Amino acid sequence: MTTELKSHAKVGVYVDAANISRNGGQRMQYDVLREFACRDHAEPLRLNVYLSYDEERAETNTVYRDKARAYQSALRELGYKVIEKRVKWFQDEAGNRYGKANADLDMAVDVLLQSENLDRVLLVTGDGDFVQVVRALQNKGCRVETLAFDNVSEELRRESDMYVSGYLVPGLLPTRGDDYFSPVWGAMGSRVRGYCYHHDDNKSFGFMRFLVKLSPYLWKTDSRDADSPYRTAFFHDSSLPDNFNVMKLPSRNHIFEFTLAEPNGKQPVATDIALVHPSASSLPSSSSLPSSSSSPSPSSSSSPSSSSSPLASSSPSAS
Repeated sequence: MTTELKSHAKVGVYVDAANISRNGGQRMQYDVLREFACRDHAEPLRLNVYLSYDEERAETNTVYRDKARAYQSALRELGYKVIEKRVKWFQDEAGNRYGKANADLDMAVDVLLQSENLDRVLLVTGDGDFVQVVRALQNKGCRVETLAFDNVSEELRRESDMYVSGYLVPGLLPTRGDDYFSPVWGAMGSRVRGYCYHHDDNKSFGFMRFLVKLSPYLWKTDSRDADSPYRTAFFHDSSLPDNFNVMKLPSRNHIFEFTLAEPNGKQPVATDIALVHPSASSLPSSSSLPSSSSSPSPSSSSSPSSSSSPLASSSPSAS
């Protein structure tokens, strides 16, 4: 077995919170995100989160104001720098009022300037506008990784040195029914997410691959390798969601959530399988600011629950 790598790399993490919260990452756990970025013991030199803040709304809505500020404080406690983008309100020709708080330019400028001192950059966004930023970073000698959930630009995925679906990272997004008493991700009875890498059409069964731990060896996908952070689960087609077209399998683009049952031979069995990506929520979203319905939801903790933006709903820390 290879000795665990200890990197001396300097890492920068840049989170486009509005894009992530609109596209499947409403409950992203920022502590897990930091662990993922530094999975080879790298040093997190920059941890930037770009959030929108509506001053006008805050003046009349104290719940919004307090939760937004508490949320930002929780992020800072995890070591993130919060870059606040103030909402600006406009009126169209029909007299409809709309707000904008696009932080793309701020994020692009920051990452290009700060990359001088970075070895690796993790962009947490699915916005195709960052393709040119990726190329510029690579030309400066930086390795660029991208993490997102839904509505991810295909060109951004191709240009990145590594693209990882946030759905596959253990603990980054809570699974269905996840709570304090749930089995830890990867244990028997736990809910995990993975993809089908092999399917036998004639015998109506296949195998799911899922990540069980954060590791510098993400490229070792063969679970037979002792250093591989991946494991395999057997499934029968009857366990797949109703009306799912098995002709689409195998596929890395279809991500499933399933429960690990006791092994049938060498591999555990994937049961109660649900498709999480692509899903009905993977629809194109407007670039305009989310409405008041995207306020942070109540939480039992002091920080807003599960919100990647104070105007949406991803959790700074694991629940």
